[in-house]
Amino acid sequence: MARIPAVSLHSRPDPLFVLAGGPGMAASSFYPQAAAPLARVHLERDIVLVDQRGTGRSNGLYCNHDDSGLWAESRGAIGAEAAKCLAALERRADVALYTTSLAVRDLDRVRAALGYPRIDLYGVSYGTRVAQHYLRRFPERVRAVILDGAVPPEVALGASLPLDAQTALEDILARCVRDPACHARFGDPLAAYHALHETLAKGPVIVRLPSPTTAEPMTMSFGALNFAEVLRLSSYTSEQAALLPLLLEEAHAHGNFAPLASQFLIVDRSYEDAIAEGMQNTVVCTEDVPFYGRERLDRARLARTFLGTFQLDGLEQVCALWPRGPLDPDFHAPLDSATPVLILAGADDPVTPPADARLVARGLRNHLIVELEGTGHGQLAEPCIDRLMERFLERGSTAGLDASCAHRARPFPFFTSFAGPAP
Repeated sequence: MARIPAVSLHSRPDPLFVLAGGPGMAASSFYPQAAAPLARVHLERDIVLVDQRGTGRSNGLYCNHDDSGLWAESRGAIGAEAAKCLAALERRADVALYTTSLAVRDLDRVRAALGYPRIDLYGVSYGTRVAQHYLRRFPERVRAVILDGAVPPEVALGASLPLDAQTALEDILARCVRDPACHARFGDPLAAYHALHETLAKGPVIVRLPSPTTAEPMTMSFGALNFAEVLRLSSYTSEQAALLPLLLEEAHAHGNFAPLASQFLIVDRSYEDAIAEGMQNTVVCTEDVPFYGRERLDRARLARTFLGTFQLDGLEQVCALWPRGPLDPDFHAPLDSATPVLILAGADDPVTPPADARLVARGLRNHLIVELEGTGHGQLAEPCIDRLMERFLERGSTAGLDASCAHRARPFPFFTSFAGPAP
């Protein structure tokens, strides 16, 4: 763990504990990108980072994968790689002991050791699940909570991901149609998406391109899974989403897959080393996949999305062999709390859409939902969110909190050429 002392000599008694997403990202890895947006909070509050057990330097459960079989759409590759990872990790860890139910107790031990009577929590994505479960277990220890991309306790995360990601993609492309410059340049980019989806379903294309990290010439096989991954991860931020109509147009109209392939390599590598996959498997195989049955999955409908059922099928392979860990009996029960909670949501979030924020809010008697137009997963770096969080934590209440600056924010404009957006 790490404590970054407040700048002010007269700091507030309640620090902000920062909870990273994933599951599997370490708070210490996440903080460099969060430090600037949290600078206003840091003026008067300590920032505390705890690498959740199984992440970062808390016995990080990292797997050394051979990705070639995964991206070649080999159905047995995911299970085979998971088995190799499990065998390696079991030589130094009981992998079952890395669930959220145990992690929140660790978090409270850190709070007690540092001598804080009460704390504030910021959680993003999976970190919102940790924040809510900590609030459930230790309500008297929490002063205020910020949930960014909220995961409802009742929901098995991942079951609806293909549908949510498809909706987000279609909303992004529809926004291009409504934008005069984007529409004039690309028409309806949804047509290009459908054509490419159909083409790549028949088999991969060979792409020759300069490596986006070394500029050395390289050749790669770009198939349906690569396409799905670049669409999914590019939907996470409005800056990356702003490139999608241009990338689709280049591949569809000109047969130039190099920009799409480059974007895939960039976004994939940015996440590749950030996630402790062993910890992620323990969390997902304990807290989510066993509950997919109650979600009544419509596999035919899922198969029509760009993600399809490949990821869900892969999770079932992994969880058939991965040990399950401790799960509190009330883990998936709706949360009921009077603690002040600020909920941040992106209108085009492909993972935790605004409907999830509204579901989370049902049992929160002192909450405010702030939904940002055209943004994706995680609002921390969006305009004015830093000021909004500072004001919320200063007041310790959502009552009278002015969020109008967030409602005026607009997504990054679409690129109409590789030189950038239209003038």
